[in-house]
Amino acid sequence: MKTRKLKALFLNEEWLIVMLGFIILALIVIVPEFMVNIKMLNVKTLDTSIGWVNAVYTFVFLLLIILISALAMKKPVKGIFLSFLVIFVLTMLAQLCASIPFCKEYGLESVLFAVLFGLIISNVFGVPEWLRPAIQSEFYIKIGIVCLGATVIFGEIMKSGAYGLAQAVLVVLVVWYFGFWISRKVFKVDDQMATMIASSVSVCGVSAAIATCGTIKGNQKKLSYVISLVMVVAIPMLYIMPLLCNWLLPIIFPNNSVAAQQVAGAWIGGTIDTTAAVAASGDILGNIAGDTAVIVKASQNVLIGVAAFFISLYWSVRDTNSVMETKGTVIWHRFPKFVIGMIVASAVFSIWFSGGVEIDGDVVKYKALAKNFQGIFFSIAFVCIGLETRFKEIFSKENNQSLKAFLSAQLFNVVFTLIIAIVIFGFIAN
Repeated sequence: MKTRKLKALFLNEEWLIVMLGFIILALIVIVPEFMVNIKMLNVKTLDTSIGWVNAVYTFVFLLLIILISALAMKKPVKGIFLSFLVIFVLTMLAQLCASIPFCKEYGLESVLFAVLFGLIISNVFGVPEWLRPAIQSEFYIKIGIVCLGATVIFGEIMKSGAYGLAQAVLVVLVVWYFGFWISRKVFKVDDQMATMIASSVSVCGVSAAIATCGTIKGNQKKLSYVISLVMVVAIPMLYIMPLLCNWLLPIIFPNNSVAAQQVAGAWIGGTIDTTAAVAASGDILGNIAGDTAVIVKASQNVLIGVAAFFISLYWSVRDTNSVMETKGTVIWHRFPKFVIGMIVASAVFSIWFSGGVEIDGDVVKYKALAKNFQGIFFSIAFVCIGLETRFKEIFSKENNQSLKAFLSAQLFNVVFTLIIAIVIFGFIAN
């Protein structure tokens, strides 16, 4: 009986995903010379043999991960090869599109193209049965989040600036609560959607929405909708925010251009929901604003794990049916194990592997290698989400309230973050 309980607690698919994520991170440290070759094609390597060889390495490596998982959980492996090959090609196309200079400039990330390609196939042609075996969006998301943990290096954030972290904590706490409250109380959005909206607006957009969805075992179609909102809103904000900064901040700081630049960067970093768009928007205003924007956004990224942990704890307790059920073993069963994997990965890489390794004369950071895998798994996951989603469900009338809730939360975020940025970066830091 005790053996069965131990197996139920520690031998399940959630822990298998964590272990696979740890294996990938361990290989990054042990054989970085090989892992650096696991990458998708981009516009620079499209016409080179090395680029195609790396793509083949990547496909084989990821296929092995999927097959090991299927065999370990005693799931059928028939049809996985062909199914994953098609999904991989779509993912590679998404990565190619995102690497085009025009798309980089406008902050268009691979996850956007990935979900669009999946949606086109799902809604125009339909998804055939032979393509379904490797459509496992939750599996890819959770491994990607474990890899994401290794990219969150606390020492680098503290070196970059405690002011950025202070702003991030205040913004995440207040904006998350407001986003959840207005979604539930004013627009009557369900708890899952409200939680994903609050996390995406307050923490860091796409990654936060993905982590939250996995944490609460959320609906993938709702996640796809939230991601679409994040991307659609982030692109115009990339240009609107610098214009607002140039118009408003010289009025507030007429004799201190440095303070105005820092506040501008902090405002942009705390409000635009994708890292690529933050960097591009900050650069429009200059180096000081650009550097501050990236620091603040990185500080918010650090809080993904913290937010996921507390959301997990709350969700685990609220889903129990009685006081007796809230004892530790039940919470442990319900608590998403990939969150633990993410936190452990962040701690290990922050303490021991925050640096890098020299490969062919260049220093490659371990967290950059982990970031590469996170991006690949997220892109694969969003191809799958697109394949599972229908346009009529995303743009149905029932989602109108979610749109209003997201825009209201984002508007509050813009106003509140400006106030905090002025206080911290305009007066305290200067």
